[in-house]
Amino acid sequence: MTIDREIDTRGLNCPLPILRTKKALSDMQSGQVLKIVATDPGAVKDFAAFAKQTGNQLLSSTESNQEFEFLMQRK
Repeated sequence: MTIDREIDTRGLNCPLPILRTKKALSDMQSGQVLKIVATDPGAVKDFAAFAKQTGNQLLSSTESNQEFEFLMQRK
């Protein structure tokens, strides 16, 4: 899978990771993939809800060493 863009939201708490993701996705083409790295434990629920509300697809959500990585595809 090709990752078209990556943003680092480590150290930021809700709602900043979602707001930065929304801005990044708005600058991307349909079908492109955005990788988001976050440390906020609430981000797991936030990104699932964001994907459901916006129609963007959450391709994966993983955790490693208290960091969360999300892959989201722009609708």
